[in-house]
Amino acid sequence: MAPSLETPVDIGGCALRNRLYRAPLLECAGNGPAAVDTLIADLEPAAAAGAGLVCQGATIVRGPGGCAAPNMTYVDDPAFVDELSRLTDAIHAHGAAIAIQLEHGGLRSLETWHRGSRRDHPDRQQLAVSRPPWPLRLADRLGLLSYDPHVLSTDEVYELAADFGRSAKWATDAGYDIVHIAGANMGIVHQFCSPFYNRRDDEFGDGGRFLELLAAEIRQRCGDVPLMTKVPADSATPRGIGPRLTEADTVALCERLDAAGFDAIVPVTGSVIWDMSIIKGAFPGRAWRDERFTAGYDAAFGGPLRRRLAAAATWLDSRLYEFEPAWNSGLCRRVRERVDVPVLAEGGIRTRGQIDELLGSDCDLVGLGRPFYAEPRLPARLLEADPEVAVVCENCNNCTVPQAAGEPGVCRTPAVLAKAGRLRKAGAYDRPASAEPRIDSVDESTAESVDDGV
Repeated sequence: MAPSLETPVDIGGCALRNRLYRAPLLECAGNGPAAVDTLIADLEPAAAAGAGLVCQGATIVRGPGGCAAPNMTYVDDPAFVDELSRLTDAIHAHGAAIAIQLEHGGLRSLETWHRGSRRDHPDRQQLAVSRPPWPLRLADRLGLLSYDPHVLSTDEVYELAADFGRSAKWATDAGYDIVHIAGANMGIVHQFCSPFYNRRDDEFGDGGRFLELLAAEIRQRCGDVPLMTKVPADSATPRGIGPRLTEADTVALCERLDAAGFDAIVPVTGSVIWDMSIIKGAFPGRAWRDERFTAGYDAAFGGPLRRRLAAAATWLDSRLYEFEPAWNSGLCRRVRERVDVPVLAEGGIRTRGQIDELLGSDCDLVGLGRPFYAEPRLPARLLEADPEVAVVCENCNNCTVPQAAGEPGVCRTPAVLAKAGRLRKAGAYDRPASAEPRIDSVDESTAESVDDGV
């Protein structure tokens, strides 16, 4: 019998009250005096509304540089990370668990594409797995991107892994329940995994070796902390660009990571470059036209002409990557058939009916991301067990583009906000005061094995 969304589940010894999680998003909280309060405001509503797991978005393990977007949070200072215990306490008070996603942007760092950042930090190099591949070098010559890469030596790869390990230790000491490695979306871990980026001739020329090293480093410093990672497939890469990770490559890599001690895996499809394959959906015309963000766009892209070129590229991307419901589900199913740890599915999941179809066949947990921008307390509706319940998000992406200008991720589409407002007034996001507390173990009589449905 397939598990339901309400069935408890265990990830590496961390007991979750249900199988619904808030997927990692850009919180744009930074590291200033208000950073922790911003994170609490963004993440606590999902826990209060019943999510079993809340994933904090990508945080950077080493500075300066390494951020993929403005106002990302660094976790390279133990004093700051210790302050995050206020966040973990807030999540735990509602009976949920919290994961921290660790990241470094590498060749996707802010300094490669954000004109203002490059102007302010002209000497800042990007960490690179190998020399940038030819499409990125061409974009550099054309002035579309700006690369000054530092290719990591073997010893420096070990030092970077140690940074991941140190940040993981500080985070778990601050109360985080799960360490989540950002292994996709063109971050440096993806760059190690993908043959598009990785042409090394040392031990790290093996695409999975860096993730195995991260697992060993984190285990050495943190003990048996639950460990999960996204694992990319480059199957959405435009024709003519490669080599790439095939889905078969990704399934084999997931098997290795299972053997290496990862406790959960999030398989995702996408491209080798930063494009709309990550989010899919409509062209965010409203956000591009919004005059409140024009100055920020001009600073990011280098003036009005480059802003318009960036908008045109986004429009072309939207034609290439149209929205697909549950677009990672097929890859998740293939991985779930080959590993013994929970498989998490996210990407384009928008109804309770879809969730019920996916659980037990394609995945063991289900995550949603962008819909939380419009409905911070979305779990309260999805946990009603009504298959007709659907998110109000329309996949318009007006929430995401302003993040290039340093703006927070929030829904900016009036029709969507109106729907959420009507639901709020009707009490759709309310939960009873007797909502279940966090569980410390999974009762075998109620929990489903992750092998059910395989």
